[in-house]
Amino acid sequence: MSRIGRKPIAIPSGVEVRLDGGHLTVKGPKGSLELDVRPEMSVDVNDSEVVVGRSSEEQAERALHGLTRSLVANMVQGVTAGFERKLEIVGVGYRAEKPQGDEFRLALGFSHPVVYKIPAGITIEVPKPTMITVKGVDKQAVGQVAADIRRFRPPEPYKGKGVRYVGEHIHRKAGKAG
Repeated sequence: MSRIGRKPIAIPSGVEVRLDGGHLTVKGPKGSLELDVRPEMSVDVNDSEVVVGRSSEEQAERALHGLTRSLVANMVQGVTAGFERKLEIVGVGYRAEKPQGDEFRLALGFSHPVVYKIPAGITIEVPKPTMITVKGVDKQAVGQVAADIRRFRPPEPYKGKGVRYVGEHIHRKAGKAG
């Protein structure tokens, strides 16, 4: 049996988990998330926990077992605490502006500012011009927005300039030998 898949997921107070056929809905103080559960997986919702099971021992179903349990656990965590990714901008003149409406502007050394349209359910904060915080209830959406912002100017290996995750190590290369 999957070691991850067989762990029960505790439901904190203030969170409502409903299963209608193969459609799982999780509502909490920060919002609500939905998931269509594959027919091979069985989800049992009790008063205080959610248990994910599977119907057979086939390789594909064993893989789906742990995946489904992780997705449901991330939904419960997202509606209670939320998720966030932090990015830092390194480079002379590189900076981010506070979001205005649903648009977010970055100056990343191009001849024009980079404009990013913020998707629904995601909030972007700029505590300093060189720091960006992406927050939301959906773990996948938060990670995707952070990756999209990083993709505008990934860190380069010679000077380390660009947009990187906080704590990310950039392997530096030596320049030309004199």
